[in-house]
Amino acid sequence: MWSDIFYPDNPKRREQLIRKSQQFQDLMEGNFYATNELIDVMNKHLNCSFQHITLNKSVSLRENCNVMIECLHKIQAVVEKIDKELKEKLDPTLYEKLKVLNLSLPPEELKSLSIAIKTVCGVEGMKATTVVSTLIYTGDILVNLVSKIGKIGAGTLACVGLAVVFIGIDMIVEAIAGSIERDKLEEALKEYDEALNEFKPASLEYQRNIMRVQVKIEEIKN
Repeated sequence: MWSDIFYPDNPKRREQLIRKSQQFQDLMEGNFYATNELIDVMNKHLNCSFQHITLNKSVSLRENCNVMIECLHKIQAVVEKIDKELKEKLDPTLYEKLKVLNLSLPPEELKSLSIAIKTVCGVEGMKATTVVSTLIYTGDILVNLVSKIGKIGAGTLACVGLAVVFIGIDMIVEAIAGSIERDKLEEALKEYDEALNEFKPASLEYQRNIMRVQVKIEEIKN
């Protein structure tokens, strides 16, 4: 490109943009995978019937964000319904113990939790209790991720390049090429950094939390 002659750092900026675009792809793939793992847990242990979601690399990041948000809203609705009903059925002190579940609670308290969850979800046992406890206690993590994905999907944190992350890196470069490519590259890098600073920690916290749920369930023998 002619601009590279006048702005020799442009190739380096493009490489940085490509790396940051790849980070978004990796985070979104991780979020889709984690969400499907959460779906499997909720379907198996809470009698839910969610369908897996599929990341489509032939469409824009915005479209994939919309798929993720729609699914997370459905999950949130179920968690909020369960939470509300359990608040009504359980003694306030016992409800608080559910949120920070300790499996060494007195047997009668664990039994009361299990009965309440069976009434609400139609299933009983410590695995179901553990899933409900974790979902309620970490509900803010879901809310946070939905918020961050919503910002990115709406394009409030990103230039045109970010909207086509999944369509192809070459299209990003083409979109910002021209006589003022340096300025557009710098703007794009700044916007990618701002978006990643919010999106990455929210995504990793969400993914780690789902892994914790799975680990807790596997530790329970019955």
